[in-house]
Amino acid sequence: MSAEASNPATPPVPTAGPQRRRPRPRIELRRLGRAALLGSAGRHRLPDAIGHVAEAHRAHHPDADLEPLRRAYLLAESSHRGQMRKSGEPYITHPLAVTLILAELGAETTTLTASLLHDTVEDTEVTLDQVGREFGREVRFLVDGVTKLEKVDYGAAAEPETFRKMLVATGNDVRVMSIKLADRLHNMRTLGVMRPEKQQRIAKVTRDVLIPLAERLGVQALKTELEDLVFAILHPEEYARTRALVTSGTAEGADALAEIAERARAVLREAGLAAEVLVRPRHFVSVYRMTRKRGTLRGADFGRLLVLVAEDADCYGVLGELHTCFTPVVSEFKDFIAVPKFNLYQSLHTAVAREDGEVAEVLIRTHQMHKVAEAGVVALGNPYEHGGEDRAEQERGLAERADPTRPGWLSRLLDWQRAAPDPDTFWSTLRADLAQDREITVYRPDGGALGLPEGASCVDAAYAQYGEEAHACMGARVNGRLATLGTVLTDGDSVQLLRGQDPASGPPREWLEYARTPAARIAISRWLATHPQDVPEQEPERPARGPRAEEPARQPAPAPALTVRPDQAGAVAEQPGAGVRLAGCCTPVPPDKVAAFAVRGGHVAVHRAECSGAARMKAEGRPEVEVRWAGTPQCRVTLRAESFGRARLLADLTEAIAVAGAAIVSATVEPPSEQRVRHTYTLQLPDARHLPGLMRAMREVPGVYDVSRASAAQHA
Repeated sequence: MSAEASNPATPPVPTAGPQRRRPRPRIELRRLGRAALLGSAGRHRLPDAIGHVAEAHRAHHPDADLEPLRRAYLLAESSHRGQMRKSGEPYITHPLAVTLILAELGAETTTLTASLLHDTVEDTEVTLDQVGREFGREVRFLVDGVTKLEKVDYGAAAEPETFRKMLVATGNDVRVMSIKLADRLHNMRTLGVMRPEKQQRIAKVTRDVLIPLAERLGVQALKTELEDLVFAILHPEEYARTRALVTSGTAEGADALAEIAERARAVLREAGLAAEVLVRPRHFVSVYRMTRKRGTLRGADFGRLLVLVAEDADCYGVLGELHTCFTPVVSEFKDFIAVPKFNLYQSLHTAVAREDGEVAEVLIRTHQMHKVAEAGVVALGNPYEHGGEDRAEQERGLAERADPTRPGWLSRLLDWQRAAPDPDTFWSTLRADLAQDREITVYRPDGGALGLPEGASCVDAAYAQYGEEAHACMGARVNGRLATLGTVLTDGDSVQLLRGQDPASGPPREWLEYARTPAARIAISRWLATHPQDVPEQEPERPARGPRAEEPARQPAPAPALTVRPDQAGAVAEQPGAGVRLAGCCTPVPPDKVAAFAVRGGHVAVHRAECSGAARMKAEGRPEVEVRWAGTPQCRVTLRAESFGRARLLADLTEAIAVAGAAIVSATVEPPSEQRVRHTYTLQLPDARHLPGLMRAMREVPGVYDVSRASAAQHA
């Protein structure tokens, strides 16, 4: 913003207050004539200097009222008059350039009005109250959001605290960040007049903070140009080599892509699909990344084809025709229409190959999708453009309103920034969070989506979804399969988070090893710091095999009684309990449905009806015997509990078993594997009818996600 303003007047004298205004410069110094700058303009005529802004604005908003722009320009020009940029240009050229960038992206009138005024409060005698009186509360809010905090008040913390203030304002109105991004783009375009060390510092902040914010807000048109400008400053040698490569490869690439584009147009015309096929050159950073990925580039690698259609359905029609008439590269296909990116981006991505092996990447989208892909949130217009009482309510409560376009990642960022204890922690955490290479999208069972940094774990997903209530999470299901909270997620995963019943439970310290997002790390660290005596450690649960040494071994319980009636082969004697063996593979107990088979020695083997062993014996032609349970005597059963490791889990499980009235004959706890623990219990129940209730009680123990009958056990 004012970083490039050069004021030859006497340096300003600091005054009290958190946001000081510099004294207005003396106009007589290096003053440009108003006529030379503005040309002739009547009282209500639009000044010539903003003619390009008005033309670009009307291209997107034909019915826009330009009067606020006229008044905003006159105030900005008069208040900045006499101020010069380092380049020697009048300072007013900067807000004009910033506003033109936003107008070309399709920003609505309120944003453009605030953009023209965005440096007035910071660098002139204009006050926020004056802006509010003349242009309304929305413009006042936007100008305030992008106004820097003074170094004289905040010292080294001025920059991080300015960004914190700006992010909080963006949480209420994303248009604040739109103005900031356009402001930074124009400053980066003219950064060559700065000292090299200052260029480096500004470029690094742009790389670490502004470019990721542009990506997350979907403003690709600004993001790609910022990337190239930063690339040229921070990596001049690589930039020069890439520039030379682009210069030498553009002609070949243009020919290859033009030939593929013409064939695609012919294919789509023949199919009756109205489509616009364009060749889009890659920007320098994209070419540089392709070079690192593929080594030597072929002609078509220097650009991509863009196909624009009217309707969503046409996108898939175009895809089908191209895949029919060209050889598709299946691994390159991505559907961001059915599954949009976290930053509003929608498009079909594919790649097709010619007969000579030349491969061209293709983007297929509607015209509206293209507008959003280029301009992101800027293309959404004014999110508060309502009428009647709703509008009046918003005007009365501007500071409290919530932006309906606020993306989920921004909400999470705002949540954790409140917990950052000091500017240094906030600044370093913000840069680390935003400097991720890319984000992934994972999906909840309810159909919602979470945007997370690449490499995020289920711990990060838990805190993104539940906030501090994620302390009670025990595990997760990823794509339908049980997974530990340390499991790293990939783009497109489906994640169901499993929480325990105790909302007061806290996270174990090792969760910090799995957490990549600031929201998760700050929440976990804060709980650990405030509950040092309650930190749950993953206690080693030693395998317990058989009954405890101090307890006498229990006598085996009698087998459940069965009444056996011989089949036509007369295989066994007809008397209760005689010659009956309960199969160890499935451990049947009352009231299980059973299947019995005559076996050697005149005995009957009894299986649960659904047991694979029973199916096998039927297939072998074993004689089947009709049996039924006689009464509900004591029974012995082996159960297996699957759980996530946590403190006191073994104690809680054995307590649940005791409360259910079962006695533990033997127990085995396998060593934890990836935070999962398997417990096997052989239990004696006084009544077989208690078994369903026992299994239900065990499943309700926090951390236990499954209880089943064991596949093998010892029975009397």
